Amino acid sequence: MKRIGVFICHCGINIKGTVDVEKITEEIADYPGVAYIENYIFMCSEPGQKLIRDVIIEHKLDGVVVAACSPTLHETTFQDALEEMNINRHQLEVANIREQCSWVHTDIEESTRKANLIIKTAIEKLKLNESLTPIFAPLTKRTLVIGGGIAGIQAALDIADGGYEVLLVERNPSIGGHMIQLSETFPTLDCSQCIMTPKMVAINKHKNIKLYANSEIESIEGFFGNFKVRIKRKPLYVDPDKCTLCDDCTAVCPVVVPSEYDEGLTWRKAIYIPFPQSIPATFTIDTENCLGFNPIACTKCQDACEPDAINYDMKPETFEEEIGAVIVATGFDLNPVENMAEYGYGKYPDVLNGLQFERILSATGPTGGEMFRPSDGKVPKEVVFIQCSGSRDPERHLPYCSRICCMYTLKHAKLYKHKVHDGQPYIFYIDIRSGGKRYEEFVQQAVSEDGIVYIRGKVSRVYREGEKMIVHGMDTLTGKKIEIEADMVVLAMGIIPSADTDKLVNILRLNTDENGFLVEAHPKLRPVESIQSGFYLAGTAQGPKDIPDAVSQASGAAAKVLALMSNDEISHSPIVAIVNEDLCSGCGICVDTCPYGARELDIIEKIATVNDVLCEGCGACISVCPASAAQQKNLTDEQIFNMIRIYTNA
Repeated sequence: MKRIGVFICHCGINIKGTVDVEKITEEIADYPGVAYIENYIFMCSEPGQKLIRDVIIEHKLDGVVVAACSPTLHETTFQDALEEMNINRHQLEVANIREQCSWVHTDIEESTRKANLIIKTAIEKLKLNESLTPIFAPLTKRTLVIGGGIAGIQAALDIADGGYEVLLVERNPSIGGHMIQLSETFPTLDCSQCIMTPKMVAINKHKNIKLYANSEIESIEGFFGNFKVRIKRKPLYVDPDKCTLCDDCTAVCPVVVPSEYDEGLTWRKAIYIPFPQSIPATFTIDTENCLGFNPIACTKCQDACEPDAINYDMKPETFEEEIGAVIVATGFDLNPVENMAEYGYGKYPDVLNGLQFERILSATGPTGGEMFRPSDGKVPKEVVFIQCSGSRDPERHLPYCSRICCMYTLKHAKLYKHKVHDGQPYIFYIDIRSGGKRYEEFVQQAVSEDGIVYIRGKVSRVYREGEKMIVHGMDTLTGKKIEIEADMVVLAMGIIPSADTDKLVNILRLNTDENGFLVEAHPKLRPVESIQSGFYLAGTAQGPKDIPDAVSQASGAAAKVLALMSNDEISHSPIVAIVNEDLCSGCGICVDTCPYGARELDIIEKIATVNDVLCEGCGACISVCPASAAQQKNLTDEQIFNMIRIYTNA
């Protein structure tokens, strides 16, 4: 029988505050298999780990149970301590008596009883644990970055500059994301496009980056370090090698549709280049609006193209690539303003969202940066900005704070004053959240020097009366109703995950939170890693954040990938499913059930087989096996029944 040591952590008062650790120490001291038991204030500390190492030598232990917090936090820490003493790392069990016990109970007696049982189940499991060794596999030193906004671009450049190949996939015809639409960035008021354009050019010219624009991920197979991905590139119907950017095609195109780049404030043709700095720099055809498709009723652009670059018969192309890691940087969209019917968006042209106002402010916008009112082109003299439009409203809209709205609204008001000196901006707000570096100074300067009027309260209704937009609200500081006759209303709409995120999540088999954002492995210790091995998160795909935070997270994800790429092989957890060949009938149910494609049916032997590198130990095969032939290493049926017995006999 194993000689097991049990070490109970106080975790300060996180555990000891609701669990009587001394009582548990006394009760478990005589439990079968326990050779030593101790409690200590912080087991994860260096003195705590030294205590474990010393006791292993003194009492000749060959197994350890640490009763502490979630194994997600410190299991590796304690496993490393065991390996220092030449004990296999899988002879450790972490009994979670913090998250699963002390944190969810206030009754000390009940919490102590439950902690006692949790520790005993860990002891029973450990008694039958095997000593396992990692599974090694070769590593493909190429990275897939999904999303060509600022986060995806930064991650791709960092990895490529580190000397490794990157595949950058962007679903739109050009990279740049929403940042390329911005006029200036807070709090420095730097030109957004001046910052972004050099990075876009660097992507296009970098020898280690292969750009797949106008493309989507079709499928991904394989395992951490050795994925196979299928990329579908949609046709542009314009050959970029032949196109000279002469613009003759747009001059003759009879179709005009709202411009996505200008957020519907201007028009573009059915054949177009998304914006002047587009990368790749080539025209594309909008097949939904072009008259040259289904059926062909117009060929004016093709007739006008002297280089013969336009080809209506282009087909989608599919590429298969091998990669070792994936960074997901799919960005964000604004919450649809149609959801804010009470503010009149869509009904009144002078009610805009934040990105539309950005385009009006931008030097590359509809009027070259000159302020205008969409309804009549006049200069607006009074503008009302409404923060938290649909955000922090769990009853009807988004329950969360989008983090950037306070600052970009203030930036809008400040830039408006720079252009319309005699204009008056009003900002309705709940509270001001200015948590970034130099953000609070930006707020104070705007209030004291720019004459921006802040009104603490919510707007109840916006409607048109003559040439004015009437804004009804309440000033919660004075308790008085507010009515403002404005020329324009700008809504600070919150951030939501980008379109088609759900589709991509299903392909990649990633996890999302209740709001649709990608879930990190741990918010503090592993903020750029997904729960699934080999997938990393960057930018607003993981949650609302501003540009500095998006860039920082992208570089963090790139650093993780670079650390991975510095190895020649990857190690895979040996806690995988196995097959008892004597019990297996070859029914194949487990093969169809496995979500990772780790199982195959040996037709000759009529038994299921397991690819250890593909197996993630999820247990799906075990739950469906009618003969109990599928088992998981260190989590066998016998171990589970022994653990259950502790509770049933309690």
